[in-house]
Amino acid sequence: MVIPFDRPDDIKIVRQVDRRKFLKQISLWSAGALLIPPVFDITPEALAVSTATPDIWVIKGTDYPSMTRKIVASAGGMDKFVTRGDRVVIKPNIGWDRNVAQGANTHPLIVSTLVTLALEVGAAKVMVFDRTCNEERRCYQNSGIKPALDQMKDRRVHCTHVDDRKFVTITIKQGRSLKEWSFYKDALEADCYINVPVAKHHSSSGLSMGLKNAMGVIGGWRGKIHYNLSAKIADLNLVIRPSFTLVDATRVIIRNGPSGGSLEDVQKLDTMVLGVDPIAVDAYTTTLFGLKPEDIGSTVEGFKRGLGQIDLDRCNLRVI
Repeated sequence: MVIPFDRPDDIKIVRQVDRRKFLKQISLWSAGALLIPPVFDITPEALAVSTATPDIWVIKGTDYPSMTRKIVASAGGMDKFVTRGDRVVIKPNIGWDRNVAQGANTHPLIVSTLVTLALEVGAAKVMVFDRTCNEERRCYQNSGIKPALDQMKDRRVHCTHVDDRKFVTITIKQGRSLKEWSFYKDALEADCYINVPVAKHHSSSGLSMGLKNAMGVIGGWRGKIHYNLSAKIADLNLVIRPSFTLVDATRVIIRNGPSGGSLEDVQKLDTMVLGVDPIAVDAYTTTLFGLKPEDIGSTVEGFKRGLGQIDLDRCNLRVI
């Protein structure tokens, strides 16, 4: 069964079928009624997306809220992904105690606009969070993301710090390098999960983009993940399946990432990339750094697992 990427509703149906049993296991595990960790078992149908011809939307400019609205509208609009009453997770990178100009975190205007779009189509709750690398309060504040969301003064918006009690150990049935790890419960249970990473250099993985952003919703000692990192990132993304990924490449760290710090290491590209296929999105984003998709191990490993299309010649590039 091949699921075409211009029909995200079909993909959502397949995922809902997968999720029903999985979410019941999480509930039983959390209540102490399940003795073994929940098992994430992804179906061949859900992995068949790698044979499709996905769309990749690209937009350039300096009006980031307007660009965010336009690129989401071009992909079918937020109501194609969020249903009224949904619990939505918008997952940016807020991992570093850096300001907007330093490029280590997702731009707050992109995050706040995505939150607004979700609310406009009737989301009951929108959660924004990240398991930070630096002190969480400083990361949330200095990134500009929490101040931007606080200004909205909407009770449906929750920009909260990660609660260590909410991690759930998951068995990854199709995992090759990683067979078990803990994931954040809110990310697992969301009706719609929107991945909004910042693109940047990474000293261990080459680049940090969409797939790498899953590190912010896992528990445990993340240092262990950095052994055979590319394969483990791919395994994590068997479980974390975004409704879509929007990459912030408005200003990118080109060296000394992922934390950066020096403005000399930041290049302003004023670009956003969006797609349903996480591999295709990372593959295209890689070219913004003058690299090939095959240069990034996590993209290659993700493609091998059937997470998406790495061949850009088989993708539909749609420049807005």
